[in-house]
Amino acid sequence: MIMFNDISIEDFFQSYWQKKPLLLKQGLPNFVSPVSANDLAGFSLEKEFESRIVEGSYSDQRWTVKNGPFTNELYSSLPDNDWTLLVQGVDRHVHEISDLVSHFDFIPRWRFDDVMISFASEGGSVGPHFDYYDVFLVQGSGKRRWHLSTNDCSDNNYLRNTEIKIMQKFEAEETFDVVPGDVLYIPPNVAHHGVSLDNNCTTLSFGYRSYSDQEMGEFVENFATSKDKTQYYQDPLWSHSYAPALITESAIHQAKKLIDMSGHEFACFVTKMDPLDDRILQNFMLCENVHSFDKYAVYVIHPSCRIAYTISGDEINVYLNGEKVITDSSNHEHLMDFCNKRKIDCNKDGNASVSLASKLFEMGALYKAM
Repeated sequence: MIMFNDISIEDFFQSYWQKKPLLLKQGLPNFVSPVSANDLAGFSLEKEFESRIVEGSYSDQRWTVKNGPFTNELYSSLPDNDWTLLVQGVDRHVHEISDLVSHFDFIPRWRFDDVMISFASEGGSVGPHFDYYDVFLVQGSGKRRWHLSTNDCSDNNYLRNTEIKIMQKFEAEETFDVVPGDVLYIPPNVAHHGVSLDNNCTTLSFGYRSYSDQEMGEFVENFATSKDKTQYYQDPLWSHSYAPALITESAIHQAKKLIDMSGHEFACFVTKMDPLDDRILQNFMLCENVHSFDKYAVYVIHPSCRIAYTISGDEINVYLNGEKVITDSSNHEHLMDFCNKRKIDCNKDGNASVSLASKLFEMGALYKAM
């Protein structure tokens, strides 16, 4: 888990989560990224990965964006400085990256989106910008300088005629230099501008989803809104680290502040898959279907899948990829343990484990642990 050093997790929730940035020097001590710059470039040559290259600098305000997959010839033509490669959803393909997400399980896992990894040459950046979601930025290699600001974070302050959102006016309020193992938390609506200080700069971005009222409304019958401005779900004040897959009553209450939806509808919404994840899972299923189910194996949930559960009285409701899953298990502790650890051992809890694993295996949600 992340090292908070001088503050507690409770302090982090109280003072920083969705409020203000926090730099955790050596939040992951002795961190070595499982993915190198060369690995990342190799991923960008494959159509299974979503990748971009951004060229330019804030000083000249000339930006270009190329979308992958790329070729070795393109890399040979790039300048020495001022470019960045970004590869989305690396955790969906590389188990060592997926395993790193557990370091952040003090935040509910159902809030997690994906891990994007970037490589930047010296001077490389994607320009100052702000997001509507939370992100932990882990320095993987090299050095980067981060500039942060809460000023002028509005949609009216973006450059026109650029393919990515880059702020036209940006004045830094804070500046941090980071090295491998440093972790920088950025809440929504805080502008950040990261610039590589060398030619070996990789950064892992652990992003958390933003929920707009319009997106949530798609899961509610007869939803209509007269609001002119898009509104976003705000987390409750987490008081401590909860079970990663648990959707708390306080979270459901926060959703109801935004739109009138039930706990069931909210659980379906937060576990829904986006189109890219759906394609990844479909491709995985085509490969995995050549294998038969092993009732003595340990199985792991595929990284593209979203799983969570709610507790209502004595009832545990499990949701997977936007749907409620009917389970036969009467052992609630075992069921919750499976959801939280995203792993199931068919040798434990007898026939109930085998039945649940078999059902999820047929749905294409599991792969055999190595």
